[in-house]
Formats: sequence, C-alpha cells, structure tokens
Amino acid sequence: MVLEQNLSLVNKIDRLLRWGHWFTFFNILLALCVTGSYFLADPLPQSVLGWVYLLVTWLGHTAFLCFLFFIITIFPVSLIFPYQRHVRGLAAVLATCGFVALIFDAYVYHSLGYHAGSASYEQTLNLLRQQVVTNLRNFVLITAAVAAVLLSVQLVLSNFCWKKIARLSHSGTGKPALVLFLGCFVLSHLLHIWADASQNDAITRQDNILPLSYPATARTMLARYNLLESSDTAISASGLQQNWLAPDALRQPQVQLSCAAAANTAPLHVLLLPKIAATQQQQLKQLGLRRMETHFAPVAADQALNNLLYADMAPNKLAEQPDWLTQLPQAYLAFDATASWQQQLPWLATSANNYPNNKALLHWHFLDNNTDLAAPLQQAAEGHVLVLELSGQSDKFALGTASFWYRWPQLQQQRISDVTQHLDIVPTLLAELGCFNQQNWSGDNLLQPQSQTKLNIVNNQLYSFRKDKMLLVEEDGSFSVWSAGTAVRLEQRLDLPMLTDALKRLPSQQQ
Repeated sequence: MVLEQNLSLVNKIDRLLRWGHWFTFFNILLALCVTGSYFLADPLPQSVLGWVYLLVTWLGHTAFLCFLFFIITIFPVSLIFPYQRHVRGLAAVLATCGFVALIFDAYVYHSLGYHAGSASYEQTLNLLRQQVVTNLRNFVLITAAVAAVLLSVQLVLSNFCWKKIARLSHSGTGKPALVLFLGCFVLSHLLHIWADASQNDAITRQDNILPLSYPATARTMLARYNLLESSDTAISASGLQQNWLAPDALRQPQVQLSCAAAANTAPLHVLLLPKIAATQQQQLKQLGLRRMETHFAPVAADQALNNLLYADMAPNKLAEQPDWLTQLPQAYLAFDATASWQQQLPWLATSANNYPNNKALLHWHFLDNNTDLAAPLQQAAEGHVLVLELSGQSDKFALGTASFWYRWPQLQQQRISDVTQHLDIVPTLLAELGCFNQQNWSGDNLLQPQSQTKLNIVNNQLYSFRKDKMLLVEEDGSFSVWSAGTAVRLEQRLDLPMLTDALKRLPSQQQ
C-alpha cells in the first residue's frame, strides 16, 4: 500500500515536471516578443557579426531567464506541493507576475536607458511618479488590462500543456528546441569572451541590453553612444586607446536663436578674469556678492574659453566669433576687453568697436588679473552681475574648481547645491534675455535647474556629475569615483545610471 502511494506520488511529480518543461517552453516563445523590444531601444548593429551575436544572445539569454524562473519558482512548488490543479494555477499567477516585471523593466529601459534595480531605484520611482501624477487613471487601467490578459494567456497555456503532455512529448519538438536554445546560450558566451579579449565593440556594446546579462563597463557605454573612433581596436605602445573620441562625437549642431521682440530683464554684466586672487574674493564678499559653491571649468585656458564663450565641449576656433553672438540683436550686446584678451581672442577687438552700447542688456567685461573690481561693479550697480574665473584649479584632473561669484536675486533663490559649469553660463544669460536655442545646449539654464546628470569631456577624459559625486572615465575605459567638492576618491562601483544619464547630453542623443 505504501509502495503504491509512493509510486503515485512519483508519477504525479514526474507528470508535473514534464508539464513544467512544456509550460516553460511556450513561455520562452512568449518572452522572446518582450525581450526583442530591448534591442529596439539602442542602435542596431552595423556588422554581420553584431547581428549574429544579437540573434544568439536574444534566443539563448531569453531561454535562460525563463528556465531560471522555472527552477526558482515552479520547480520547488511542484516538489513540495504536488497537486496539479493548485500548481498549474499558481504557476500561471507566478508567470504573470514575471511577465509584468519583465514588461515594466523593458519600459524603464526604453525610457531611461538602463534596467530597474537597486542602483536606479530613484530614477525608476521618479519615472513611476511622473506616470501616476500625469495620468493615474490610464496608468491603472493599462496595468490592470495587461495583467488580466497575461493571466488569461498563462491559464490557457497551463491547461493546454497539461492536457497535451503526451502529444507534445511525441511531437519531436523538445530535443531540437533544447539544442537550439542551449547552443545559442553557449555560443553567445563564447563570442563574448572572444570579443572582450579582442575589444570588438560590435559585440561588447550589447552588454547589459537584456536583464541579468553581462554588466556594462564604462568602455561599453562609450562604444554604445558612438564616442569611440572606428579604429579604436588599435592599442598604443603605452597600452592606452588611440583616437579615443570619434571626430564628430561632441560636435554640437549650429546654434539657432529665436529672441523675443523686447527683453524684460535688468542689464546683465559678466566680469571675466584669468584668475581671481584672494584679495579680490574678499572684495567681492564685502560688496555683497555670493559665491557658487562648486563650479567647474577646464584647467587649460583655451578649453575653458571654449566651454564658457561657445557653450560647447567640442573644440572651436577661438579666432572666430561664437555662433550665438552673431545672432543676437546688436543693441543687446556690449564688450570691453583689455589688450591681452584681444590678443587671445582677435574677434574681441572688432566686437568692442561694433558693440559699444552702454545701455545694452548684456555686457561682457574681459579684465586682467589684479584689476580693482569696484569700478566695474559700480557700473553694474543696477543690473545682475556674474564674476567668473576663467580656468579651473586642479592638480589631478583636466577639469577643476573655478571661482564664480554672483549678484542676481533670481539665481540666489534657486539655492543651487549641485555642480555648475562654464557650459551653463551662456544658456542662462541668453534665456534671461528671452533668446532660446532651437538646438539643445550642452549646459543648463541655472534659473531653471535640472536634475539630469551633468557631462563634460576634456582631454579624452569624461566627467559626469550628480550632486557631490564625480565619475571620471579615462581614455582606456577605466573609471574612478570622486567627491566633487573635496576631490577625495570614493571606493564605489561604476554608477551605470549616472553615466547613462550623462551620455544622454551628447548632441547626437538630443537631435
């Protein structure tokens, strides 16, 4: 009697496991539709090898995810609680939850560029909050409808597999499917090992597209956003990457300004000095100006001018006027520059003559070191004032902190605690003048601060900032994390959401 009961139990478990395998197989086919959408969120491969890897990793990794889900959930339930009706119903509910989670992760990946998880929970919650705030009713209805449809499909699949176990087992589909999925899984890993060793970006740039796949590295992200030169597989004798940046990777579209008929603002005065001495900073403090806590600028003067005057990360010809300057109404601008500045920026000599209007809305004052700032500040008594140090100060990085003082009530009201950059100055000034660029700037309007991670690329080094954290990516793909305020190194892992959000600022991603 006991033997018959044991045989009956074994038969039940055996039938449930065979049912579970076929239930998982059909769910793999269903999951392929969802996982295929991940690849549409990124640029598709440009080579045959890239397409081969995409196909095998899509089939192999999707099958792996579904089988892993079966092993973790349905398999132990079948062993512990071998009652077919309960197991089949519970498996349908579990599979529905798994698909809802997968679809949600795909939505997050399409929206943010990375997966939902502990490293991106803030961004994921913000995304959910936006959906709930903007249209709660539709969000609830769509979620409930998708879950109901999925549950119905799962119940049908569960019932079909249970009734057709014998027919499915003799169909001759099982072994070929196993060979296909297992072969694709193994081949995808072998291809990735080879590509990782040979630095083949056609394959490695697909890291982390699917959930629970290879973690993306800093170099993977650079390749995915087309920052690497096409000949980047060549390594120099020093072991560093040659031609790290593609020539047009940072090239910003030509500025296209549209200005209001009449600007409604007090005059804006920008005082620019090569270096602000301690005595001058004390003078600025006594005169009631406030200092921006953490302001960054390139250490090299020419790169700092490029960030400040051209609002661009890509190199520009300093001998030529910025595009935005030529598009402003002449009555808006006034320049005064010392001889040393005119020598460094030849167009200043003509600009000072062409824009001498003392009643202009935007005054640029190019001053020398140790200039007494009382006179120009007195001249700007009725307007808003920005006092900037040209170059950043740093012994470690190509980007360093620079003094930034201001007297501007609206700017003070923002209570900015995040990092600011030279890239933010021109967008802020032009927005205040009522002039808006039809193309996106690399920097921000400080009067309307954004929470998006900031980006700058100097000397083949990528810098991204979020609050006090600075992520530095070197030209060989290595990275380090620092405190932006204290320049102290932090022992932290690569913050993939932070890097992804920063790379979204690239001109190529905003067009």
